[in-house]
Amino acid sequence: MRYLSSTLFSGRSPSPTHLLTSFARTSSLCISGFGYLCSGHPCFFPSSRFRSIYWPILRVHPWRPFSVESGLARTSFFSLPSVGVAMSVVASRADEAISLAKKSWLKSQKEAMLAKYTPFVICLASGKLEQETFRHYIAQDVHFLRSFARAYEKAEEYADDDDAKATISKLWRAITEEMKLHNSVVQDWGVDPSKEIPPNPATLKYTNFLDATSNGKIEVGKGVGKIVTPFEKTKVAAYIVGAMVPCMRLYAFLGKEIEPFLSLDGSAHLYTSWIKNYSPSTFEEAAVQIEDLLDKLSVPLTGEELDVIQKLYHQAMKLEIDFFLAQPIAQSSVVPLSKLHDPKNRLFIFSDFDLTCTVLDSSAILAEIAIIKAAKSTDLPVADSSINQMSSSELRNYWRDLSGQYTEEYEHCIEILLPAEEAKTFSSENLYQRLEQLSDFEKRANTRVIQSGVLKGMNVNDIKRAGEHLNLQDGCSVFFQKIVGLKERLNADIHILSYCWCADLIRSAFKSVGCIADVTIHSNELDYKDSVSTGEIVRKIESPIDKLHTFRSILDENSGEDHLSVYIGDSVGDLLCLLEADIGIVVGSSESLRRVGKQFGISFIPLFQGLVHKQREFGPDGSLVWKGNSGVLYTVSGWPEIQAFILGHETF
Repeated sequence: MRYLSSTLFSGRSPSPTHLLTSFARTSSLCISGFGYLCSGHPCFFPSSRFRSIYWPILRVHPWRPFSVESGLARTSFFSLPSVGVAMSVVASRADEAISLAKKSWLKSQKEAMLAKYTPFVICLASGKLEQETFRHYIAQDVHFLRSFARAYEKAEEYADDDDAKATISKLWRAITEEMKLHNSVVQDWGVDPSKEIPPNPATLKYTNFLDATSNGKIEVGKGVGKIVTPFEKTKVAAYIVGAMVPCMRLYAFLGKEIEPFLSLDGSAHLYTSWIKNYSPSTFEEAAVQIEDLLDKLSVPLTGEELDVIQKLYHQAMKLEIDFFLAQPIAQSSVVPLSKLHDPKNRLFIFSDFDLTCTVLDSSAILAEIAIIKAAKSTDLPVADSSINQMSSSELRNYWRDLSGQYTEEYEHCIEILLPAEEAKTFSSENLYQRLEQLSDFEKRANTRVIQSGVLKGMNVNDIKRAGEHLNLQDGCSVFFQKIVGLKERLNADIHILSYCWCADLIRSAFKSVGCIADVTIHSNELDYKDSVSTGEIVRKIESPIDKLHTFRSILDENSGEDHLSVYIGDSVGDLLCLLEADIGIVVGSSESLRRVGKQFGISFIPLFQGLVHKQREFGPDGSLVWKGNSGVLYTVSGWPEIQAFILGHETF
């Protein structure tokens, strides 16, 4: 059991403005789901009472400790400044404060992640990219440079601001110098610069796109708009730069990501000189300069014109990714996993649910339903339970007390199970024995909840409606929709393993995104009588040990065939499964997970870094072994990164 709320905060000590903005957005997300229940179903949460009860819960919620896993277990909403309707204003102003260039880049994070996980970039970072592929790549680069030079000339012609013209002129001179240097670089790699190499289709698509934009043919939306008047041409400078910025920012991003591998294992990296051209110390300034130029040129534009720039930005980003994907790579690559996986073997995808898939912990959702149910029943004849006689405020306080007790005991349990000294090597047996203590604690905590009666009296239909509108982590629903769509081709088996008290909530969440028929849910169940919860839990998975036993049982059922298993989780409760899976992927920033892991000799490695190392280990026959119980877990920024690794570009 976990009394957890939204993972708004991580251990990074975010700024107050960020905290308030995040809180406002999360509150809005949560309210939107429950608001549907109110507006569409008058028998449940009458709107007049809902607003008077639910808003205070969201504004100052005394029972939620946010998350034991967040490292801020004792924090409550009392620690925040007064928040209310003004929160949405804070969020709105925070969005407005972000520059156009920054906003466009943030909206392109999924595409940037996909570029990072292309076979070309992984192989390049590893230093094992075949030289013929690299020669082809740099030979194509000259066409981009020429296109950029032409675009800068047009942008300078159309710009009506002297400072902007000066900046564009400076950027044009830099690109022409780079073109001169490019000839010597390609010559060093055995490419004859005097021999014209035609652009490949992906290169041609980008250069044609940039040339068309430079000539005022704005190819966004359903049609092509031609800008012809002098007044209209002043916008073209901004449009041109908007179509160029993604390339610069993406290369700066990739250069920063790849640079740490230049001294990998102390050996010389084959492509050091080229990669250094895009390292932060070399290329970041140029990227910032053109982003600042875009922000300056966009100041006088209308909202509609700014939308055009964002569409051009997005289109340019997609064309850049197509360019990376078009590189002729004959060698085997560790990405995407789906391509490397032999469909003759079973692919098992396992995932936790609470805070791995969801924004809010399911216990928080069930508590909200229980509290609002108490408010509805205040004026009705009460049953024999004292819980049913509580007002919503009394029940809220009761939940707070349960949560506080859980948090305190959880932290104490973690302290006890940690070894006195950090282990030098990983031992799964030692970890298993220690986590048995946590398992006993979780079961006692669930017993306390059952005996308290706080889960009594909830209607199953109300729970299902809440599940249908449960907010999932960014990219989570898309990942499951895509993996389900490829289930037969990949020979995939998809499972959710969860501590959640109520599997109906999980089933409804996956049903709402069209995946329930292909995802098997393993969780606890609420006991019902005439569709109303009795307060009892049908206990199936309550602890790390239970999760591991379920995980093993599923694999044992398919022991007669080879398989590859992936487990995705966020907390200590997932640790045993994460380690036993062939590939264990950690989402979120749980401090307790990392603390426990470190003490038991577990390594947490960014997935990209791990894949670059794996690429270096690739045998000449293209063989690669993913092995569980290695003591290595891979960390990711979120579900888009998981999707980029497992499924690659075909599903974006």
